[in-house]
Amino acid sequence: MARSILHMLTPLKHMSPFDVNMAVDAGFETIATYTDVTLPDVTSLVQDSIFSRSPQDGARTTIFIGGKNAEDALDMMDRAKKALVPPFANHIVADPAGSFTTGAAMVAEVTRALKSKFGTDLKGKRIVIFGGAGVVAYVAAVIGALEGAKTVLVGHDGEERVSKIAFTMKWRFGIDVGAVDGSTGDARRAAIAEADVILSAGPAGVPILSATDLESAPKLLVASDVNAVPPAGIAGIDVNAKDVALPTGKGIGIGALAVGNVKYQTQSRLFRQILAADEPLCLDFRDAYKVAVEVAG
Repeated sequence: MARSILHMLTPLKHMSPFDVNMAVDAGFETIATYTDVTLPDVTSLVQDSIFSRSPQDGARTTIFIGGKNAEDALDMMDRAKKALVPPFANHIVADPAGSFTTGAAMVAEVTRALKSKFGTDLKGKRIVIFGGAGVVAYVAAVIGALEGAKTVLVGHDGEERVSKIAFTMKWRFGIDVGAVDGSTGDARRAAIAEADVILSAGPAGVPILSATDLESAPKLLVASDVNAVPPAGIAGIDVNAKDVALPTGKGIGIGALAVGNVKYQTQSRLFRQILAADEPLCLDFRDAYKVAVEVAG
């Protein structure tokens, strides 16, 4: 059998050591990294990889796309798919900054909590997402909307930027995602007034919602915070939290380590899924969510 080769592409100066370690531990035999990759570079890199091996070895060759921007990663995935020339094809998978699997894990943990603690699911729930301009928020908003939730991005610097992001989601996925201002305390409290679920994917060590703020969310069932650096993004949710009571007594909280455990297993399983496949796969955060739901239980 041909050796398994993973070609890792990133538009950044460095490839993530985290992702390299995950790939090695999953079992890839050979790994090559490519940095400062631009969108036009993708076609030639992919075609160099497919034409240097026989078509039957396409399932032993993988293109991994990293970076730190959701739209850029999705554009690179699209360009990589268009570069394939059947019967020559490789696996293609994207996980920029590990955020595709993190966002999938975050929503999967919320899905688990809603089912196990409240006997319900995401459909019809209002999910309010802080850190709305980031990749984790992007992933959570799209997955939530695809699962039938009413997702809303909150912009720490106002509504304009997150409105543009929501527009690209509609163009790419055909979903409706809301966008609201979160630049002041009053605005943040107004944003969560009708929330069933609150997700915090803001900068590490930056408090976003206090215990007093949470009193403005009387319908809140589940809140999750992926911030692993004190202080917590959402009051009452430390890194170890898993289904802990929130300070108001309304709803439960899920912390960074609970999400991170699901994220780690999800990324590992995706790599192993690729290594075990007989035909080339193309995997993004929607595929990661399916795996994360299984991991979360």
